[in-house]
Amino acid sequence: MRILLLGANGQVGWELQRALAPLGELHALDRSAADLSDAAALSAIIRRLAPQVVVNAAAYTAVDRAEAESGLATAVNAEAPAVLAGLAREAGAWLLHYSSDYVFDGSGERPWREDDRTAPLNHYGLSKLDGEIAIRDSGCRYLILRTSWVYSARGGNFIHSVLRLASQRPRLDIVDDQIGAPTGAELIADISAHLLRYVQHRPDAGGTYHLAAAGEVSWCGYARHIIEFMRRRGVAMTVGEVVGIGSADYPTAARRPLNSRLDCRRLQETFNLVLPPWQAGVERVLREVRAP
Repeated sequence: MRILLLGANGQVGWELQRALAPLGELHALDRSAADLSDAAALSAIIRRLAPQVVVNAAAYTAVDRAEAESGLATAVNAEAPAVLAGLAREAGAWLLHYSSDYVFDGSGERPWREDDRTAPLNHYGLSKLDGEIAIRDSGCRYLILRTSWVYSARGGNFIHSVLRLASQRPRLDIVDDQIGAPTGAELIADISAHLLRYVQHRPDAGGTYHLAAAGEVSWCGYARHIIEFMRRRGVAMTVGEVVGIGSADYPTAARRPLNSRLDCRRLQETFNLVLPPWQAGVERVLREVRAP
């Protein structure tokens, strides 16, 4: 199997380099080698490499900045996937693409199913939804994985922010009314590899799936878990209090969904998978990172 991986140095892309390598001939390109905002360059790369699978782990992920840089967010998250889907269709290749819980409006408390109505609250979510639609409308063979609250041992993410702030401040005020499941890049990569092997023999299993770790927590509960776990490991923390606040008390340029729960039963039943609790992945990463 010849695989083209885009976004190879991102959180998910880095783990995908490891997870996809046993599947065949892997061409892993970072942003400097494959700019998703340059459609002509993407076309040239795919025509030159002629991959059987294209894995798009590249994305514009700066949620707040996307409100001001809407054109760039659209180019990377919507227009580039449309180009990739068209090229995949022409080549008869599979396209694996990652999307987000931000395609939903975050209302209610029930976990979101794949066929629920989409209604993004911000431009980032809209750009991700437009990318999904372009892929589904293209006629290519595809897998779209919607995930949430991604973290890893490398790169900038919530875990690293909490560890840094907890070493500097006596009190942290963290949003407590947004609920989701922290999902590790390692888990996403391993499941991606499993799905790609599966659909080679069962192409009817393609489609859109939700992928998140099991369980749920607020950002505040997540932060408390990080701090408590590190303290049990003997890491000194300056912070003495972690206070839950409402989203209204922490205004941001882009509105965030309150309910980021994802119903992953379709993924588990179709591919015979078990999703581990979010705590397991977070604690594994915390054993690898060094506190500031």
